Amino acid sequence: MINKLFGFCLCLLLLVVAIPIATTAAEVLQVSSYSSLLIGDHNRTYSVKLACIDVKPEDEDSVKDWLKTNLHRKQRVNLFPQGAEDGLLLAKIKLIGSNDELNLKLVDVGLATNKCI
Repeated sequence: MINKLFGFCLCLLLLVVAIPIATTAAEVLQVSSYSSLLIGDHNRTYSVKLACIDVKPEDEDSVKDWLKTNLHRKQRVNLFPQGAEDGLLLAKIKLIGSNDELNLKLVDVGLATNKCI
């Protein structure tokens, strides 16, 4: 009887662990600069620097304006970490609901160059 009860509890535990838990995506909280965003995931906030792009100093204001225009607060994104730089998470950012990678979109519109080729 104890073995059956143990087996039942073990199966129940495995089912609970195996059930996928719904996760929430990170959200854009603020455009901090031409190359960094404040991202939150309901648990904490991250300062994220856009990876793989190079922006000319004279284009920095244009890039920041473009980001503010094309990203809205609470827009859901996926982060693809590439390392760290200057104490910031360095990541590629993909907009959820779109196949667009934010970093490459800046390259496509001519505001940045891709330095990860």
